[in-house]
Amino acid sequence: MVEDKQAKVKTAEAKDNVTPLRAPVKCPECGKPSQRAFYPFCSNRCRSLDLNRWLSGRYILPGPKLDEEEE
Repeated sequence: MVEDKQAKVKTAEAKDNVTPLRAPVKCPECGKPSQRAFYPFCSNRCRSLDLNRWLSGRYILPGPKLDEEEE
């Protein structure tokens, strides 16, 4: 029982000592600081909003220009 409590304390201390590999950036949706679980977004809501925009066709990546003959 005591060993379990000590293990939990060590785990909590280890999480506090973790140095992030990249600095938090602003969420592209709302501007709040990003969260590790939803990177580069701050929440699941902002991540879902962005995905919805991609799936609905609101974001479009330009392709190469077509000649009149290719159209």
